[in-house]
Amino acid sequence: QVQLVESGGGLVQAGDSLRLSCAVSGATFSRYAMAWFRQAPEKEREFVAAFRRIGGSTYYADSVKGRFTISRDNAKNMVYLQIHSLKPEDTAVYYCAASQAYAVITSALVDNWGQGTQVTVSS
Repeated sequence: QVQLVESGGGLVQAGDSLRLSCAVSGATFSRYAMAWFRQAPEKEREFVAAFRRIGGSTYYADSVKGRFTISRDNAKNMVYLQIHSLKPEDTAVYYCAASQAYAVITSALVDNWGQGTQVTVSS
């Protein structure tokens, strides 16, 4: 079973940067497409960023392009989400996700979720 544990969230000010981490166990990156999702209060969980399972290329939601960067460290079994120029609308619980699909674009394609880490951005 794939286990995902997020960390790195917190309370920050608009314009700040933050790096979220996802520790992966029970799987190898080559077997899964890895992704980040987020869910704001009273909103549906939405896709943020991901690696494709084959090739490992990255793709992002339009709302975060240019500000968010997904990366990984295979030796440490870690996936990261580097966030720059945080905006209040980025406030949400951020979730690490793993999928056996070629690419992840919706929650329906996710096989495993982390517990989430809260990111709160003040004005």
